[in-house]
Amino acid sequence: MECEMPFKQSHSQNSDGVAASEHRVYQKDPLPEPGEIKHFEDRKVGLGKKVTLLRGISIIIGTIIGAGIFISPKGILKHSGSIGMSLVVWIACGLLSLFGALSYAELGTCIKKSGGHYTYILEAFGPQMAFIRLWADLIAIRPAAMAVISLAFGQYILEPLFMPCDIPPMAVKLATAIGITSVMYLNSMSVTWTARIQIILTFSKLLAISIIIVPGMYQLFKGETRNFENAFELSNMKLSGMPLAFYSGMYAYAGWFYLNFVTEEVDNPERTMPLAICISMAIVTSCYVLTNVAYYTVMTAEELLASEAVAVTFAEKMMGNFSIAVPFFVALSCYGSMNGGLFALSRMFFVASREGQLPEVLSMIHVRRHTPLAAVLILYPMTILQVFVGDIYSLLNFMSFLRWLFIGVVVLGLIYLRYTKPDLPRPFKSTQESDLPFPSLVFLPTISSFTSTTDQSGFKGL
Repeated sequence: MECEMPFKQSHSQNSDGVAASEHRVYQKDPLPEPGEIKHFEDRKVGLGKKVTLLRGISIIIGTIIGAGIFISPKGILKHSGSIGMSLVVWIACGLLSLFGALSYAELGTCIKKSGGHYTYILEAFGPQMAFIRLWADLIAIRPAAMAVISLAFGQYILEPLFMPCDIPPMAVKLATAIGITSVMYLNSMSVTWTARIQIILTFSKLLAISIIIVPGMYQLFKGETRNFENAFELSNMKLSGMPLAFYSGMYAYAGWFYLNFVTEEVDNPERTMPLAICISMAIVTSCYVLTNVAYYTVMTAEELLASEAVAVTFAEKMMGNFSIAVPFFVALSCYGSMNGGLFALSRMFFVASREGQLPEVLSMIHVRRHTPLAAVLILYPMTILQVFVGDIYSLLNFMSFLRWLFIGVVVLGLIYLRYTKPDLPRPFKSTQESDLPFPSLVFLPTISSFTSTTDQSGFKGL
C-alpha cells in the first residue's frame, strides 16, 4: 500500500555516541505473501540529489524569465525617462541581482538546507522572524504571485484561438485553473520529470528571445540607429522616478534565489550552486539588455510605451504573420515560471514543517515517488481562490514590499553570520564589496515603492 511518511530530522545519538542527523521514516512493514519470508529494516526515504548543473541553470533562468520581457517591459522606460537610461537601469539591475545572487551562493554552500529565505533568516535571526516571513509567504505573497503568472498563462494560451476577438474572462480563469492543476500534478508525480520539462521550457524561452534578438541585431548592424539618437536625453528624467525604475528592474530579475530553495537536492552544491547562479545571471542579463536593444531598433520610446504587447508589435513590424506565434511562446514562458517556482517553494514549506513551524503533514514524502506531495499541494487552494475572486494585483504590489524587504534582511544576515559564526565552513565566499550594496540599494526603492501608489510601481507591466 502506497502512503506518505513523515520526514523527520533526528538529532539523537546512535549506539556509538555519534550524533545522528539522518532523515528517518517509521512505517509498518507490509505483511509477507503466504509462504514467503521477508526480513524488513527501517527504510530511509528522502529527497534525492537530482538537481545537476544544467537543471539548476534551467530552474533559475526558467523562473526569472516570465511574460514581462515579451509583453510590456515599459516600467523601467517610463520611470527612467529615456532609452539610454533605461538600458543603464537594465544593466545595473542585472549587476545588483548578481551581487545578491553571489551572497545567496555563499549562504547555500555554508548552510546546506533547503528553504531559501526562510532557512537563512532562521539561522541568522531566529525562529520568530523566520515565522513571520513564512506565513507572509504562505498566506499572501506566493499565492498572489502564482496567480498572476498563471493568469498570464491562461490569457496567452487562449489568445491564438480567439484572435482578433476578446477572450471571455471566465475562459481565461478556467485555462488558468487547468494550468495550475497540471503544474501541481507534475511536481507531485516526479522530481526527474519536473526538472526535465523545466529544461525544455527554458530552452523554448531562450529560443523565443533569440527570435527577437537576431532580427533586432541585424537591423542594428544595417544602421537602424535613429531611435538611439539622443538616447540620454534627460529632460524627461525625474530623480524621484529612478527608485521605481530600479524596483521594476529588480522585479524582472526576481528568481535568482530559487535554487537555494532546493539546496538539499543539488548535486555537489559547493560547485553547482555558484556556477549555476553566475551562468544564469550572465545569460539573463544579456538576454534582457539585447532584447530591449532589439525592440528599440524597430520602435520608438513612445511606441513601446503605447504597446499592449511589445513582442507582438515587434513581430508584426518585422515578421508579419509570425506574430500569431508570440502568445504561444509567452504562455510557455509563463508555464516555465509556474513550474520552477512551485518546485522551489514547496521545499520551503517542507523545511518549515520539519522545523515545527507548519503542520507535520507537510514534511511527508511519498515513499515511491520521493516528492513532498503535501508541501506541493498546500498553495493550490489559496491560488485557485485568488484566481477566481481575489484582487490579485493590489495584493501583489503591496506584498512585494515585504518580499524585497526580507531579501535585503537575508543578505544582512549573511554579513551578521560572518561575525557571529566566523568558523562556519564557507566553500564559496562572496566579497564584502558585493554584499553591502545589495541591501542598501534594495531598501531604498522598496521604501519608495511602498510610499507610492500601487499603479506607479510598474508591476502590471512586468
